[in-house]
Amino acid sequence: MAAPRKYNDELRERATRMAVELRRDPASRSGAIGRVAEQLGMHPETLRGWVRQAEIDQGRRPGPLSSDAERIKALVAEVKELKRANDILRTASAFFAAAELDRKLK
Repeated sequence: MAAPRKYNDELRERATRMAVELRRDPASRSGAIGRVAEQLGMHPETLRGWVRQAEIDQGRRPGPLSSDAERIKALVAEVKELKRANDILRTASAFFAAAELDRKLK
């Protein structure tokens, strides 16, 4: 289970939008993330990560899109569950095969 989020989605979107807009202006680019983070009472690295992901999603920076990351996470969970099911089926198959051999030998 994931940890509860410290910041809600509305604050996240607002902070990201403010930082991205300030970074577009060359005069205010330097330290924009730190200033916005301080104004909103959050750690600058938290906001930096959000801004980095927003730039990736907008195509201004290379990297995996948010939607791709969510899909990969879901696929990894599905593979894990399928492997678990296969292990259970393999164990059950061996158990019933051994039981059948015991019955034939008697």
